[in-house]
Amino acid sequence: MQVLSNPQFLDFIALCNKKYYHWDKIRYLNDPRNKKPELTWAVLKLLRTQQYRMINIGQLHFLFVTLNDVLSKLHQFDKGGGGRIVSHVDTINLEGRRDYIISSLMEEAIASSQLEGAATTRQVAKELLRLRKKPRNFSEKMIVNGYSAMQHITKMKEKEITPARLLEIQRIITNGTLHEESHVGSWRDNDEVVVGDNLDPTLVYHRPPEHQKIPQLVQELCDFANDDDNEFIHPIIKGIILHFLVGYIHPFHDGNGRTARALFYWYALHKGYWLFEFMAVSRIILRSKVKYGLAHLYTETDDNDLTYFINYNVQAIDEAFNEMQTYIERKQKEQQEALKLIRGTRDINLRQAQILKEAIRQPEMAVTIASVVGMYDVVYQTARNDLMHLTQRGYLQQRKIGKKFVFYLKTKAFVK
Repeated sequence: MQVLSNPQFLDFIALCNKKYYHWDKIRYLNDPRNKKPELTWAVLKLLRTQQYRMINIGQLHFLFVTLNDVLSKLHQFDKGGGGRIVSHVDTINLEGRRDYIISSLMEEAIASSQLEGAATTRQVAKELLRLRKKPRNFSEKMIVNGYSAMQHITKMKEKEITPARLLEIQRIITNGTLHEESHVGSWRDNDEVVVGDNLDPTLVYHRPPEHQKIPQLVQELCDFANDDDNEFIHPIIKGIILHFLVGYIHPFHDGNGRTARALFYWYALHKGYWLFEFMAVSRIILRSKVKYGLAHLYTETDDNDLTYFINYNVQAIDEAFNEMQTYIERKQKEQQEALKLIRGTRDINLRQAQILKEAIRQPEMAVTIASVVGMYDVVYQTARNDLMHLTQRGYLQQRKIGKKFVFYLKTKAFVK
């Protein structure tokens, strides 16, 4: 056809491929060089066929293309932001690092739970986790479970994934939140579960494989995750693929999405990407959950082409990466201010200075032993000693509310 020799049309094809448009986009593009979007799509598919890499999980077959923009972002992740993040983190003391990691794990747990329907604000959820409050409802229980699962992931990052460990992650995530207790920590035992539209039950986006195939498929997934001997796939891309596969296989009655995102974190940490302990990718996904859903849908409606899902997640990771950099720089500045506070008082340690700085920043807010335990990951006695020391030195005042002691800033002399 004459259009195939038209340089403008070929440039248009190259642009569509660079942006990796799905047919859903191609069919609405108004290209004056070609009035038939079907031809554009056919040429695009032919071009992509020459670029595809294949993945087989049992009888399931998937494809993907690694685009230049993705490669560029992966290079930045590998470098750790050109050394900037590493240099910032290296100047943070051990107590500070732990504080930042705890905060990011909380953010990830909250956003991942909100993606699945947890109805609470971020502020209320963080207070729930920091104060170690007992969850009062279904949503708060989801968030507490999600945080427990993220803590569990960081502890198992050196281990390989197995079906039993995947079940354990799902058990932690769903414990006490399902109508059927037997669905906690167990595989799906029927084919009634589908992925569809909450507003329109007749719209079914995905029918998972038959439940009888789940044990074998999960074993294949674990083998794929643990196998480094076959053709190399960049660890971030492979982690994203594992994320997708859990959703596709849908091995559980509930908790598939949260387990899938937790598995991605495990794989990134397992492969040495320690920066992910500082990142909350699900918070980015929550902001763009329509695009997240479309990334799943586009993959399944285009011959299981994972490129759509990979592209979306790499972009979300890049945004989380940039937010992490800003966050660490801000926290580093706060720590430097806390160090100045220590030099000014000479009778408190860095953690106590950080507690005092938070009280100065929000003088109307009460500080409790539980909040210090949750925020700084210390034992009850250490938290109590910190607050009593600050009280004895005249920085805080102690009050009793009910059966609990709470602490407030005693003077506003520190407020700038």
